[in-house]
Parts: sequence; structure tokens; C-alpha cells
Amino acid sequence: MIEAKVAGVLFTANPVTGRRRQAVIDASPGLGEAIVSGAVNPDHVVVDTATGEIVTRRLGDKRLAIQALPGGGTERIALPDGADRACVTDDPVRALAALGDRLEAQYGVPQDSEWAIDTDDALWLTQARPITTLYPLPATAPPPGEQLRAYFCFSLAQGLYRPITPMGRAGFRLITTSVARQVGVPVADPLAGPPAYAEAGQRLFVDVTSVLRSSAGRALVPRILDVMEARTAAVLRSLFDEPRLSVTQRSRRPLVRRMLRLAMRHRLAPRAAYALARPDALHRKLDRVPAEVRQRLSLPATATPAERLDLVERSLVEDVMPLGPLAMPAAAVGFAMLGLAGRLLGTKLRPGELQTVLRGVPHNVTTEMDLALWRLASRIRDDAAASALLRDASTDDLAAWWRAGTLPPVAQHGLTEFLDRYGERAVAEIDLGMPRWSDDPRHILGVLANYLRLDDAGAAPEAMFARGAREAEQMVEALVARAGGLRRPLVRFALRRARQLAGLRELPKYFFVVAFAQLRGHLVAVGEALAAQGRIAAADDVFFLDLIEARAGLSGLDGADLRETVARRREAYQAELRRRHIPRVLLSDGTEPEAVTAARAADGSLTGTPASAGAVTAPARVILDPVGAHLEPGEILVAPSTDPGWTPLFLTAGGLVMEMGGANSHGAVVAREYGIPAVVGVADATSRIATGQRITIDGTAGTVVPET
Repeated sequence: MIEAKVAGVLFTANPVTGRRRQAVIDASPGLGEAIVSGAVNPDHVVVDTATGEIVTRRLGDKRLAIQALPGGGTERIALPDGADRACVTDDPVRALAALGDRLEAQYGVPQDSEWAIDTDDALWLTQARPITTLYPLPATAPPPGEQLRAYFCFSLAQGLYRPITPMGRAGFRLITTSVARQVGVPVADPLAGPPAYAEAGQRLFVDVTSVLRSSAGRALVPRILDVMEARTAAVLRSLFDEPRLSVTQRSRRPLVRRMLRLAMRHRLAPRAAYALARPDALHRKLDRVPAEVRQRLSLPATATPAERLDLVERSLVEDVMPLGPLAMPAAAVGFAMLGLAGRLLGTKLRPGELQTVLRGVPHNVTTEMDLALWRLASRIRDDAAASALLRDASTDDLAAWWRAGTLPPVAQHGLTEFLDRYGERAVAEIDLGMPRWSDDPRHILGVLANYLRLDDAGAAPEAMFARGAREAEQMVEALVARAGGLRRPLVRFALRRARQLAGLRELPKYFFVVAFAQLRGHLVAVGEALAAQGRIAAADDVFFLDLIEARAGLSGLDGADLRETVARRREAYQAELRRRHIPRVLLSDGTEPEAVTAARAADGSLTGTPASAGAVTAPARVILDPVGAHLEPGEILVAPSTDPGWTPLFLTAGGLVMEMGGANSHGAVVAREYGIPAVVGVADATSRIATGQRITIDGTAGTVVPET
């Protein structure tokens, strides 16, 4: 319809880096079809919309043009190499950027548009639609052009790719209020959360601008992330040279004062000393904590829904976070002792040997859970009828039979016993809105069926765990002997304490999960009351409300009808479940720093953080959600991340590759205990590796090599 001299595509935000108000233009002679069909290498121009500055100009060869024919249709015309000349000069480029700015203002969101310049040099807008691939910004982010802020994705650091339900996010606003108050940061409205709390894409983010602007923050926080989420640490360090995030707080005193206040409040130093001196007594104390939490967070059956909401709000602020310091100092001491042994050994230590010391460590609640599930599978395997039923029936049917009490006795009683002990756990268990295994045991039933396929006694998880423990003890003795002289007793003490205490790394989160399960039970009761009043359609709909809305729905005859709100939020939640890319760090102008600096090896190999020593070559199994997942014995599990809900799969895995994590992240710790090679923090692993593809992973070097 337009006699185009030149045409192309205009994005009003950078679709690669995410940066808002940065126009990205592809241009080529003739009709724009040549660009959108991929038939030509166009000119590529990036413009700062606010200033009109041309940030990048890369000229394509533009060897082809598509032009309209007078009688209809198009023709392709070969052109000489045009890499030495631009088809759109500076003034039209700036006009395009200005047009994009008006277009975005008109529709309120960044736009993907098409344009053409005709033979009279008139600029035409031919099409516009929203850019759907950009990650949303936090609602609290300042507009582009104002002071830059940086956000760290806490959801990903906790092994959670999926969105968090509205009630789950409401809970975290109260929990972060608790944390903020404990370090001396005032919070005006606990239900809204502290200033550093942010949400984007239904995930949890933390504003780390003050960290980047502080010399103490720059020194401390990336080092902490090195062991729990190494790639995020690297991204934060890449921002040290960003002028808009330059250091403004050079004194370390404010941070030191806050850390000392926190340490004194929770008696961290005495707890650490007690763990070092009396680890067995500490284990006995910690074993009593779950029952104490359940008792403290319980209410009589006669409690009203409003009273249950009161308890939930109060407990999330006052009771949940103090559970962490009960075990965190001991776990920290365990890893500190491991580090001390490494320093004492110095050059006598070879790569991967300290990882071997942590194989088969005792007192890990997640490992104990996985092995308990394996023992249940072993008992079921010995009952032919029960074994056949679990292998052949659907998990939906099996769950229904368990609720009815009609599974074969070995399965019925065994599963009930397991859920009585571990039923508070779940996939994505830090989300109050996620059903616990005792609510929905289908995932566990599927894992049991998977275990029943493993018939190699030598590869049985219990045998592998015991073998790992023996190898660890042998390594301890070898390292002690190698230390020699006066260092020998110190190395022995440090390694023994490491094995006695490092397994407690999983315990703080388990305490939180026990509390969440108790509070979730109260929220279900609130949901039942709202459903009975017709405010929502079903009890579980309460998790698509926040605490304020749930309370409003309980307000007698004038209570709000919340069904439309729930329906809208369920739809948005389902849409977010389909999102495949979550930024580790997000800037308030939309930039994803990792996308700016990303690089890939030319040979197709992938690199990450060494997590569990050893090498293995086997077929890969890419799993994005563990619920209903099937993993053949010996396959290498490739996952975006993992939390304890994933770990039953580890028992039959031959190796582990994760996109998230560091040397002491959850998946790394459990992989070491099971003695399976693991590499974590591998960028784009789930998209660059295909199920069935043979890969070689080296958990000592931190490499993943797919076979081509």
C-alpha cells in the first residue's frame, strides 16, 4: 500500500537487554517483509529515546530488497553489498525514535512496530503491538530517567522459578517487615512490606541499590552470593562500574552496627560456640523445635476465622524469622570448619577433596526425608500386588484410594506414616499458597513409582549414601594424615565438626516450612468460611487473595464478593507459570545486566560452578517442574533450580545440572551428600540441552559438554 523506499521494525524498548526508552531499529531497502522474514541482514540502530543519542549503529549487507509489482504481488531484487552505507540516516533515525516514544505514550506499554519511508521521504507507521517478552518492572520502580535502582530476584535465589500466589506474597511482605525491623529499618505499613521489598512478575525482589552504593555492601553481599547463587554475584559485580550506581556510602560503620544488633538479638555468637563445643546436645535441642512450632502456632477448633487471620499476621512478623537463627549459626560453623581445614592443608589439598568430605553427612533433614521415602519404596517393592498397583495406576487414582484408606496395607500405612512426618513439605514450599504433600500426595506417589523402576541394588540410594559416607570418612583420614605435625589434630577436629554440623544447612528452611504449614492450615479454615458465605467459590481460592482482602470478605453481611478478583488472579497466575525467563538482577530502567554481558563458548560447551566432584556421561532429562516428572535411573537431571520438593528425584539421578545456585545452594549440598556429580549456575541449561541428549558433566571443573 506504500511505495516504500526503506522499511523496517521499531521496538520502543530494547528486546534483548530489556532497557526501556531505548529504541531499537532494523532497516532495509524496500518492503519490511525482507526483515521480518529473515531474508536480509538489515542495518541495526539503537537510540536513546530521551536524548536522541545514537548508541549503536551496525550496518548490514542488505543484499536483497523486496518491492511491490505494479500489477500486484512482490518481487525480490538482488542488491550490491550495502555494508558501507546506511539506508537510514541520523535524522530519520531520530524521527523514528520520537515516533516510537509517542506510540508508547499512546498505548501505555512498550511497542513492537513496523514502519516505512516512502519515495517522498514521508514516514509511515504501518503496525504496532505490545512487546510481550519484556519482564515487568516492580510497581515501585522509578520512571526511566530518574535515579537508577537495582533489584535482586529473591525467588530465584530460593530455587523458585514459578510465580508466588498472592497470599504467599502477602506473607513475605510481613516476613520482610520482621527482618527490616530487626536490623533497625522502620516499616510504616507491615502489610505493605519494607522499602526494599519489591514484586515483579509475581516474584519476590529485593532492592539492592543501597548495597551497590555502599563499600561495605559491595564487599560483603557478593561474597555471600558466591556460595549460594554464584551467577547473581557475578552480575552484581558487573554493576560496580555503572556510574549511576556509584558508591555514596563509604563508611562501614552503619552495616557493622546493624549486623552487631542482629547478632546480639539472636545470640548468634553463643549459639555458634555451643554448636562447636556440644554438637550432640545441639542436635537434641533442634530435634524438638518442629513440635514446639506446631504447638505455638496452633489454635483451638473453636477459634473464629478472624482469630486465625490475627494469628497468621502476628506470627509472620514475630515468630517465623527467629526460627532461622536456631540452626543457622551451627551450619555456618560447619562450613567455616571445612574452610579452616582447607586453609590448614593449603597446597596439600587437591580439587574436589573437600567436597568429598561432605558426602553422606548426617543430620540433613532433606536427605533423611528422601531416604525415608526410598525405604517405603523398598517395602512396597517386596509386596508384588502393591508394587504393580503403584507402577500402573495414575497418581490421581492412587491419591483418591489413599484418602479413602483403600490402598494395599503396606502402601496405605507407609504413606500415611511418611506424610505424618514430612507432609508439611511441598514443591515451592516457601509459598503459603502451595498445597502441602499431606494435602495432595500425587507428587510423592509419582516419585514412589519412579523408585520402583530402580532394580540395581548397587545403585540403591541407601547404598550410595552409605558408600558416600564411607568415602568421606576415608577422605577425612587421608587429609588428616597428609596434614602432618601440629596441624594434624586441628585438621581432624575441623573436619569432624564440618561433618557433624554442615548437614544442618537445610534445617532453618525446614523450620520455616513447618511454620508455613501450620499457618496455611489456618488460612484454609478462613477460606472455608469465605466459601460458606459465598465470597469465594472454594476454600483454596483464599490463596489468590491477600490478607486485607480475606479480612474484608469476613466482614459480616457487608463482606466483599471476591470471586471475580480470584478468577482474574488465577488467570494472571497461569500466564506467569508459562514465563520461561526470569532475570536474576533487574534495573529500574528495565535492563537485565546479565543479558548485556552474556557470552557463550564457541564450542557449545557450558560452564558453571563446581558443586559435587566427579564426572559422568549419560542422557539428559530436562525437567521444569518436578510434579509428575519421570526420571530414568542414571539420567542426568537438568533443571532450572531445585528446592527440597525436587530432591526425591536426586536419588535416582546420575548427575545434576542447574541454571541457578552456588557451591552451597540447596541442590549442590544434596548432590554432594548423594555423591552424584553436579554443576550449578549454568546459563540457559534447560534450553541448550535437550532431553535424551548425551552430556558429560565434570563436577570438579564445573563444565557441561553436550554431545553433538
